[in-house]
Amino acid sequence: MRYRVRFLLLFAAACVAFPERSPAPVVFRPGEKVKYKAPGEEEISGNANELFSQAEAAAQNGDRKRAIKIYKHLVKRYPRSNVAPEATFRAAKLTEEQGSLVRAAAIYRGLMETFPQTPHFQEAIEAQFRIGEILLDQKKKKLLGVPVGSTMDDAAEIFAAIVRSAPYGRYTARAQYDIGRARENQGSNDLAIDAYQSVVEKFPNDPLAVDAQYQIGYMWLAAARAGTYDPDAADRARTAFQDFLFRYPKSEKAAQARENLALLEHRLVKGSLEIAKYYDKAKNYRAAVLYYNEVIRQQPGSPESVVAKTRIEQLRSKVGDAALQSAAEIAERKAKNNPQKTVAKSSSAAPSNAERAPNPPDMRGNPNDLAPLPPPADFDTLPPPAATGGSADPDASITPAPSPTPETAATP
Repeated sequence: MRYRVRFLLLFAAACVAFPERSPAPVVFRPGEKVKYKAPGEEEISGNANELFSQAEAAAQNGDRKRAIKIYKHLVKRYPRSNVAPEATFRAAKLTEEQGSLVRAAAIYRGLMETFPQTPHFQEAIEAQFRIGEILLDQKKKKLLGVPVGSTMDDAAEIFAAIVRSAPYGRYTARAQYDIGRARENQGSNDLAIDAYQSVVEKFPNDPLAVDAQYQIGYMWLAAARAGTYDPDAADRARTAFQDFLFRYPKSEKAAQARENLALLEHRLVKGSLEIAKYYDKAKNYRAAVLYYNEVIRQQPGSPESVVAKTRIEQLRSKVGDAALQSAAEIAERKAKNNPQKTVAKSSSAAPSNAERAPNPPDMRGNPNDLAPLPPPADFDTLPPPAATGGSADPDASITPAPSPTPETAATP
């Protein structure tokens, strides 16, 4: 016990004699036991200006952790002081330098929302944008070097804060576009398409609107070919690419959009031909001819339409025209052959089911006549998506570097 007391006394004397070498403060208070305080946990006291000076001194000595703590304490205790906005900005900057990017972005966001008149507003926007794009490229959070989760939610939240805080700023269109990129990377296609659509609607004159409109079509195209062919997604992709060509006919991506449309049309025609062949094989020739005619209507000059025309002629020679006519055509032929009977029936008060307007042929009578689900899509290699910032102002795709003042900030 005596040796322990002696050691503590010697240790305390060394700390007093050489304070600059002390690893941490030892607090003495009358009537209390000796208390050890870890570095950065020393008591913080003083008015706003005194706290600001303490934080500055800690930062200059390389103790970022303590400086950040004092800055935060200052803002919490004296939120209306003249130095609170500057303390917030410096805390954010030091936090970013430490590598705690998500926390830094949150502090920058607090600066913009709490102190919108701060002279560092533009710097805070730039810093958030810079952090957001770093997270966008990381894709995975890491714990001890092991990926444990996605950073896409954090990136999307940061970009959304920029859009809210600076709806007409120089980074706003790009931030909105990057929300779409984050959601697309995340696999949330609906949210991504909504974000891209917002770029088109809110920033129609921004070069990024071109990329956004193209990307909408590309995402629907990818959805159409994922697994079993999705005709609804294919239809949405066609609409998106048609809108793209209408809005931006001179874009460098116009040629690719036309190729995508041709690919979609070819897949649609091929699907109709496959269904026609299915009915043909099942000897439901009437249904087969309906789909062969659909192939001809969709792409009159295509190789598929030639196959359809040839097969229709073969079936006519084999079973005759009457066996290939639809119910509507049969009803129309009967009406032409018996005009008086048609007039008499039309004047009756309560027409029977047989006298009502003809319906399309019932293809459900025979279970073997049911059309199968279209086979999996066999698109050619999917065309490339819009290159990030490909058609936009080249400067707009460059992430800004940290800058002490808005005037010296890097071009976004």
